[in-house]
Amino acid sequence: MIINQESCIGCGICVPYCPAKAISVTNKKASIDRDACLECGNCVRTKVVRCPKGCFSEEPGLYDGTRAVRRFFSDPMTTHSVTKIPGRGTEEVKTNDATGRVCRGEIGFALEIGRPCCGTTLAEVEKATMLLAELGIEFEECNPLTHLMSDRKKGMIADQYKNEKVVSAIIEFGTTFDQFIPTLESIKRVAEKLNTVFSLDVICCYEEDGSLPVMPVLEQLGIKPRVNSKVNLGMSRPYKIIREKKEA
Repeated sequence: MIINQESCIGCGICVPYCPAKAISVTNKKASIDRDACLECGNCVRTKVVRCPKGCFSEEPGLYDGTRAVRRFFSDPMTTHSVTKIPGRGTEEVKTNDATGRVCRGEIGFALEIGRPCCGTTLAEVEKATMLLAELGIEFEECNPLTHLMSDRKKGMIADQYKNEKVVSAIIEFGTTFDQFIPTLESIKRVAEKLNTVFSLDVICCYEEDGSLPVMPVLEQLGIKPRVNSKVNLGMSRPYKIIREKKEA
């Protein structure tokens, strides 16, 4: 983002709205630290910030280079022109009853690296993807982060993107239930390597008796899930139909 220096009156209204703390006011003029800016768009959403002079605008050529990924991984109002896939990740468990991506006997994982309060770099995200790739997993094809990798088997992000900063990026993949514990152990190693925060989503299906098979394992490993879990209501196509199609 850029600020029109001729129009800016240095009121400072915009400063607290920047999650990256990239905006500052000096000599009655606001300016943006280009390196720190995540291109999240908070400062141009006039209904939120209400810049009295309308000083904010997108940087010319923003969508032409690698910096574009900052916008696409940080601004929820955009659709990727680089990866051609919207959002930071897919719908994950939110639509699992319709997509059947995760069925009984399978576990889905989503790691959201970085958060709005601190952000991260794609080089930091690569630390996680490379450790997870050692398990031989396949990264989700419909996830935009996967399309920034130069080597999916090694989890390597393409060099031209590594220094770009984003609000967060979501790593998605699936595995079988018998690989649940080894995968969680690798994720613990990821936590030791990262210089930012991350959240972990574990996606599974209820058993016929209404139990969640992952719960005893999480308890055994000392991992306590948050109570605000997302639960499908089963109001779409039954996942068993999807399973039959997968096996056909």
